[in-house]
Amino acid sequence: MKHHLRKTTLIYGAALLFSGCLSEKKDNLMIGTKSETISEKITQLLSKMTIEEKVGQMNQYNGFWDVTGPAPKGGNAKTKYEHLKKGWVGSMLNVRGTENVREVQRIAVQETRLGIPLIIGFDVIHGYKTLSPIPLAEAASWDLKAIENSARVAATEASAAGINWTFAPMVDISRDARWGRVMEGAGEDPYLGSKVAQARVKGFQGDDLSKPNTIAACAKHFAAYGFSEAGKEYNTVDIGTSTLHNMVLPPFKAAVNADVKTLMNSFNELNGVPVTGSSYLQRDILKGKWNFNGFVVSDWASINELISWGRAKDKKEAAEIAATAGSDMDMEGYVYVEELAKLVKDGVVKEEILDDAVRRILRVKFELGLFDDPFKYCDPANEKENIGNQKHHEAVLDVAKKSIVLLKNEDNLLPLKKEGQKIALIGPLANDKNSPLGSWRLASDDNTAVSVYEGMQKYDKNSLTFEKGIDLVVGDVAFTQPVKINTSLNVSEINKAIQTAKNADVVVMVLGEHGFQSGEARSRTTLDLPGLQQELLEKVYAVNKNIVLVLNNGRPLAIEWAAEHIPTIVEAWQLGSQSGNAIAQVLYGDYNPSGKLPMTFPRNVGQVPIYYNYKNTGRPNQEPHVFWSHYIDSENTPLFPFGHGLSYTTFEYNDFKINGSNFSKNDSIKVSVKVTNTGTYEGKEVVQLYIRDLVASVTRPVRELKGFELINLAPGTSKVVEFTLTKDELGFYNNNGDFIVETGDFEIFIGGSSATTLKETFSIK
Repeated sequence: MKHHLRKTTLIYGAALLFSGCLSEKKDNLMIGTKSETISEKITQLLSKMTIEEKVGQMNQYNGFWDVTGPAPKGGNAKTKYEHLKKGWVGSMLNVRGTENVREVQRIAVQETRLGIPLIIGFDVIHGYKTLSPIPLAEAASWDLKAIENSARVAATEASAAGINWTFAPMVDISRDARWGRVMEGAGEDPYLGSKVAQARVKGFQGDDLSKPNTIAACAKHFAAYGFSEAGKEYNTVDIGTSTLHNMVLPPFKAAVNADVKTLMNSFNELNGVPVTGSSYLQRDILKGKWNFNGFVVSDWASINELISWGRAKDKKEAAEIAATAGSDMDMEGYVYVEELAKLVKDGVVKEEILDDAVRRILRVKFELGLFDDPFKYCDPANEKENIGNQKHHEAVLDVAKKSIVLLKNEDNLLPLKKEGQKIALIGPLANDKNSPLGSWRLASDDNTAVSVYEGMQKYDKNSLTFEKGIDLVVGDVAFTQPVKINTSLNVSEINKAIQTAKNADVVVMVLGEHGFQSGEARSRTTLDLPGLQQELLEKVYAVNKNIVLVLNNGRPLAIEWAAEHIPTIVEAWQLGSQSGNAIAQVLYGDYNPSGKLPMTFPRNVGQVPIYYNYKNTGRPNQEPHVFWSHYIDSENTPLFPFGHGLSYTTFEYNDFKINGSNFSKNDSIKVSVKVTNTGTYEGKEVVQLYIRDLVASVTRPVRELKGFELINLAPGTSKVVEFTLTKDELGFYNNNGDFIVETGDFEIFIGGSSATTLKETFSIK
């Protein structure tokens, strides 16, 4: 094997050294000189390409055969293989491992006429082999450095496996927990979402994209996918322009500002136009107003789905619409490769549209350094060294601890004592090593997570007894199949759990969703504890009220009964490979929880969508009659608000100051507050700043997050936290998408959650 790899490298090196003597098939490998710009090199290469080869760069295929085995002999796989050898494939996805990537890359650079290297894509969503928490959980850390480092670990492992492009980060803002893909984003707030988007882009791409341990990032889904009606996957979206510009687009703009190399459009329509065919989003805003110079890839076969939507009558028209609208690469849709060349030759689609798309795709390949060395991501030694190593497990453990949110801690049941306690560990997820890995973990191995049981066993001076009580799922659990929830009661198992709980000082119950109950195509109509978990919780509560409820889930849940009855609740999400260790360290106080919710928790599913930055409405306040904005069977308030999260210590806010009361539009407003640790534990606090523009030409939310800082304080110590507000924080987008700052009165709030009451006022004159 080593001899084969060395031989291939020598062949490639010879092609570089003697490219002037080679046929046209190889001379692209030495395009121009080092002094020439990438743009000049792309222009040279474009001049050599046929229309079919240009269309080929816009075509992406999924892995379709065992690349280390014989060539496909027939069917669709043979057609794809022939396209690859003709140079009619610009990218492949789901090909991983240095041996496999090297082989497809070898075909691309040594057997095609122009030898243009492939870009290799993969869904590296929250890790490759070593898994970090799901992205929603990471957002709960509000720790941008930790989030960036998590993406850096993912990029290091993925690049070592031959991958150079990830379909992440997902930056969709969503207010609807029924939508399964909330687990993949940063929650409901555009400010926090923008900061997280930039951190993830930087983590994936690093400071120099040409380094061999970086991968191109892809901000998705452009745009408004998180607002799918009823939280149902692949559904339509119908929102106003104010919501589009102020809520949906800011994280994408932030990613573009962070130099994200690619964007992926989404499955939904917007304003009656499937976004894959939206010139307004892709040409006018993204490539026009924002001056984005990367490329746009479709989601899986979404160009072909223009037909299903009723926007195109056939593949030919779908190709015309999507290419003209600015969709540069067709993921597994077969539309471009089958139709686009003829459309150009017939004059229906201008060749300049192809040139623009191909130029964008080639630019990313040049920036990745693939033209300098197509095999730079194919080092088996690097693959062995950098996948699943101890350093990466330490990094994901760190971010996992930071992602845990303490929702409630009455009677200070936590932290647990480290010795002398009888602890009952109960629940179907307590000893699960697969579910904590979460959804979107295609390259990881099943059953490799540290379970809560394993994590708690390390604290061996307590008496720990585990009983699952019930089963959560039945049948095989696979990414491609819906999870089957068990509703069959096993009386003997429940009785064992109840008896164990009776004899315990403290009961730790691990309940929630299976890891495959959230993610793509995992929409739900209820947000309760699935299966018989609620019944198990109530039966255990009847015999022992000292319960610590640990939630493993990929979305906010409606747990109103638990919030009313259970004294301590820990939101532990799905935390990846080191899940059980992270949870145990928090439960026992070796890490003081510091997470804050990135999404609002509803009281019931009827409140959904529910979010903190709502509009005031014309009838916001309770009247002596029923005619005001409310429900007759539930409170308006959430169960747990955005930004909420407790600590084992307490924090006090005072000395809230603003450096004036009247400012101009261009002034910088200085805001400060003193935060004091008034408890007995060292702890971290996320200090959050919100504003309200009281009167505006477009109505503004009752609160908008505009700043936050994560601080660490020892008991009895204080820190003055300072914020600066500029027109960037005080302005908003009007309905034409123009950013404006208006005069008027503002309220400003500072505290530990969006529900803070600490308030000051100022005016813009």
